[in-house]
Amino acid sequence: MTAYDPPGQPQPQPRAAAADAHDAAGPVYDAVVLAGGAARRLGGADKPGVRVGGRALLDRVLAACAGSGTTVVVAEPRPTARPVVWAREDPPGGGPLAALEAGLRHTRAPYVVVLSADLPFLQETTVRRLLDGLGTHGSEGVLLTDPDGRDQPLVAAYRAEALRRELTALTAGQGGLTGLPLRRLTGALDLTRIADPVASFDCDTWEDIAAARAQIREHGHVLDEWISAVKDELGIDLDVDTGTLLDLARDAAHGVARPAAPLTTFLVGYAAARAEGGPEAVAEAARKAAALALRWADENTPDAGPDAG
Repeated sequence: MTAYDPPGQPQPQPRAAAADAHDAAGPVYDAVVLAGGAARRLGGADKPGVRVGGRALLDRVLAACAGSGTTVVVAEPRPTARPVVWAREDPPGGGPLAALEAGLRHTRAPYVVVLSADLPFLQETTVRRLLDGLGTHGSEGVLLTDPDGRDQPLVAAYRAEALRRELTALTAGQGGLTGLPLRRLTGALDLTRIADPVASFDCDTWEDIAAARAQIREHGHVLDEWISAVKDELGIDLDVDTGTLLDLARDAAHGVARPAAPLTTFLVGYAAARAEGGPEAVAEAARKAAALALRWADENTPDAGPDAG
């Protein structure tokens, strides 16, 4: 898909920025994704565009922060599966702090999730866990640590005012942010750390890419990964009970004929779309189709009478 917002678009409108602002789904937040690195350990390859599980790494990260009010990607514009705001540090290649400051200019929410663009296993549940940690611990930031206990400041949620305060202080004290490491920022913040070896896994080398691709194809992950990839490709945000649809497919395949399984699930989706419904409409259509498949199977039993089913 090629849905993206080009540079020069209208800026997001200011929103209420109380430190404890929440909506019905949780804390109000914006996201800043840093995607402009040189990827030297990948031989200069376009790392955000490298595909894992059929999706670009950048698109996988954007899916994890789909609940953000505004998502800013600091990099040169490219096609993405979800609309984003584009930003660029000055000068380009000025380092992570300069990139973060450029992204923050486009945010208004009290909380900011800061992510790198190379996190194949990041999930929306992890983002929410980081945000919830801000309220629980009262700290200025919550970040993940990797299996070796090292901080991952680009898999984190921060209070926006704390980031702006320290970036302003660094700019004044150092004469600018270009070339400064992230630890100059995080070292001045009150942080909470959460160990998560899976979500913190990042792809720095081709060996990392190969490992991520292999893990996604393992039996316990492949179905969820495939469904997520299809939804991204088709621009679908609808969350449905895949177990219900799999049960329907099984009933149709066993009670009618094998080709009935994919055709029946397609018709269920089509019926739900015609009804302009959400997950409830899918569940109701699946229930009706499953009941029909069972009645169909009952009629084929040896002792089925005229009123079978």
